[in-house]
Amino acid sequence: MQNKYKIRLLRANLLAAAVVLALWTPAAPPSAALVLWLSVGWLFITALLLDFSHRYPRGRPWQLLPGALLLGLIAAAPERHGLLIWAWAALFMLPQMSWVAAFNISAALLSSVLVAPQLSTPAWLLMVISLAILCVLALARAQQLIDMNGAIRQRLRLVPGLNLWAGEQLVRDIQREQTRCAREGIYGELIVLHVKRHQLWPTAKKLCELTHDFENVYRLDGTTLATLMLSRSAPEAHERYQSLINALPDNTIANPIELMDVPPNPSTLQTLTQRQASEWRGQP
Repeated sequence: MQNKYKIRLLRANLLAAAVVLALWTPAAPPSAALVLWLSVGWLFITALLLDFSHRYPRGRPWQLLPGALLLGLIAAAPERHGLLIWAWAALFMLPQMSWVAAFNISAALLSSVLVAPQLSTPAWLLMVISLAILCVLALARAQQLIDMNGAIRQRLRLVPGLNLWAGEQLVRDIQREQTRCAREGIYGELIVLHVKRHQLWPTAKKLCELTHDFENVYRLDGTTLATLMLSRSAPEAHERYQSLINALPDNTIANPIELMDVPPNPSTLQTLTQRQASEWRGQP
């Protein structure tokens, strides 16, 4: 699966938006200026943290914050910020949980009521209809992405609900993560683990719990697991590796390999499993 993150472009857009809002604050009333600076701060911090936190955890409703800030901007000065109501269409393009979408829909409706005194009745009705159409299209597109990604992930997962994949997926992911590490300056590591056959599934489940949501676990064969760990630096990767090993069964054999040293070709799976099997036989 291709999964491209255009981090530099996204960071530039966020910083540009922060600058625009900052330039908007001098003539704003105090309440509006406060919300504007909060928005500037959120955009600036988000842009700085994109290097490693651009993969938002699935269980964290982060879309609430931009929705609340957008509502606050419009409510603080509807006569100045009424144009921002069209930003709701962009916000609804983000995949989000149903209750978060319900909150943002309510906020968008409240925003339309707040800007109503600034418009004539025909203009307001035209705005509401146009905005509703755009928001419905955005929600439909977001739902399409959620369904598409969910269907793909569930079809390839070995256990529904866990980031446990077949070994064939590892070959595709290695090249993708190597490209990302080179582009974003992060440190990638492939951890190959050999366990007893009866320990494979409990260890795989434990490994999924110990890794991040965006880090996958792979079953290479009946006794071999692997995971791709992404860290900000080599020392951090070493700390994470030690914590992971300490939480796994004592007889687990682990072999950390720098991700950039792993050849992304089909023979990699056979090489990894054979290497681990030979090390396992050499153990007392």
